[in-house]
Amino acid sequence: MATTSEDLRAIRLDQFIGHAPAKIWRALTDPELLARWLMPNDFKLEVGHRFTFTTEPKKQVGFDGVVYCEVLEFEPERLLKISWSDRKNADWTVAWRLEPEGKGTRLFLDHEGFDPDDELQQLSRKIMGSGWRSNIFPKIAALAATL
Repeated sequence: MATTSEDLRAIRLDQFIGHAPAKIWRALTDPELLARWLMPNDFKLEVGHRFTFTTEPKKQVGFDGVVYCEVLEFEPERLLKISWSDRKNADWTVAWRLEPEGKGTRLFLDHEGFDPDDELQQLSRKIMGSGWRSNIFPKIAALAATL
């Protein structure tokens, strides 16, 4: 199958998690819980709130370890959309959508804004796309099981 430029601009994933949307929402929006599955932060669930995530630098993609974010939009237990920037190479949005499904939640991730013509951004897209699926979704599910 051919890759389109739209495919190169975004990461779009979804995963069923066998826990109620309220538990998943809490994992996404409680700063202490968010730090357990993603990164240390100073997040507040408030449109316009600017915050940072901090982690290990990734020199191969020019990342110094600080992600600058802003809460752009939210609907409790349905949607959280934030900006995501390293102030050098990345200016993206990350949206989490939650849909009740049976006795659990279908969690959708849309990570958008990758430049299809920028090699570093495409390397970041590949690394992050794999990480969201294989690392982050399982961490959210495991954390929700403890709530």
